[in-house]
Amino acid sequence: MTHERCEVHGNGKVRRRRWGAFAILVTVSHLLGAVSSLEALMTSRTSAGAIAWIVSLNTMPLVAVPTYWIFGRNKFEGYITSRRDDDLRLSETLEEELEALRTGHAAAIPDGSYLAGIEDLARLPLLEGNDLTLLIDGEQTYRSLLEGIDAAEDYLLVQFYIVRDDDIGTAFQQRLIEKAQEGVDVYFLYDEIGSYALPSDYLRALREGGVKVQRFPSTRGPGKRFQLNFRNHRKVMVADGERAWIGGFNLGDEYWQGHEELGPWRDTHLAVAGPAALALQLVFLEDWLWASDDILELAWEPVTTERQAPVMILPSGPADRFETASLMVQQAIHAAKERIWISSPYFVPDDGVQTMLKLAALNGIDVRILIPERQDNLLPRYATYAFLGPMLDAGVKIYRYRGGFLHGKSFVIDDAGAAVGTVNLDNRSFRLNFEVTALVMEPDFAREVAAMFEEDFSRSTRIEQEAIAERPLWHRIAARGAYLFAPVL
Repeated sequence: MTHERCEVHGNGKVRRRRWGAFAILVTVSHLLGAVSSLEALMTSRTSAGAIAWIVSLNTMPLVAVPTYWIFGRNKFEGYITSRRDDDLRLSETLEEELEALRTGHAAAIPDGSYLAGIEDLARLPLLEGNDLTLLIDGEQTYRSLLEGIDAAEDYLLVQFYIVRDDDIGTAFQQRLIEKAQEGVDVYFLYDEIGSYALPSDYLRALREGGVKVQRFPSTRGPGKRFQLNFRNHRKVMVADGERAWIGGFNLGDEYWQGHEELGPWRDTHLAVAGPAALALQLVFLEDWLWASDDILELAWEPVTTERQAPVMILPSGPADRFETASLMVQQAIHAAKERIWISSPYFVPDDGVQTMLKLAALNGIDVRILIPERQDNLLPRYATYAFLGPMLDAGVKIYRYRGGFLHGKSFVIDDAGAAVGTVNLDNRSFRLNFEVTALVMEPDFAREVAAMFEEDFSRSTRIEQEAIAERPLWHRIAARGAYLFAPVL
């Protein structure tokens, strides 16, 4: 009996210790939830977002606190300060070169209303003297990129969000090593989150071959371990400061050969020759400076072409003073007089863009949105249906591309201009990712992009209001539930 009493007494002490530890954990989590609530109150973009976070942080802090600190915060002041300090260092170092580029190659805009306010967001104006090649799908794009690598004589700047150790990734790796061994300075930058699966052997081979390699770290520095929500989504390559490439393609076999489940990969890239290449070079240098704390010494003498196309390069990211990408899209919609056609693999825009799209359609503008029929992420697919009804009611035309996985990010405004870049129509691209867009204000290019859209529309199905109304209850619930995650999609 004595042994039994001791055993019961011992088990009671263990249970009390466990309950005591649990009580401490709950108390601490509620304290952290209260502190986080104050941060959410002061920094959330919308009152609805603030209320949602405050309620969850105080009612279920064990789950909500870590979720908030990883996904809920749009701004990290220390990070923003560091990033702006880096930009200031770069601007001071290149002050003369950038001023010459600003004053010597600004183009006359046929109708300034299309870019009203956008030039204030960009660090460089519309630059004339460019030649352009619209690259549709993998064969054209990768052939152009590899030819650009082969033709480089002085230096190559290469940046991708996703890099895979597969056939395409290996082909680029070997070409870059060959150029480095020829004496060309090769700089290779990749995002640490997008390329998380890239093996160390791949990077080691680049370094041993003479390529200078850096990862873009969203978590750089002590106290910044919760910045996992930031990504560098840019895909940029610059050769000798004279030619550059920008668009939706990453380095991976699926971008050329298609996805096993999603089908052929439909994507868009743009090759630029002329002064705009130097603007893309500046974008790369900013990211390289953040990753390496090193300012590269490169050429800054612009080379103009016969075509004279005016191009503006617009970088955007979470360190911007304004929500650059969202404002760019809203301005494009606002400026349209006849049509605005937009292609995006993910369509979960913020309230401002949704309002502008509906207002444009109500004013008789031909508003068309092209999205994929099949997606690689279920949350954006369902979230899109949460607001499609009002869009269709206003006259916005939504098309689902059936020819494979649509991954291109582009838009065309009237017959005045068009854009190709890396921005998706979602909150992640608008506020959390580093993105870049090439805006081309040339009628010939606008017509070329419009023809690309027409071909894509012919392989698409227009969504009708009846299809939205007939959705089963489970689908409507899933759509509304997925839309709750819009801030991190």
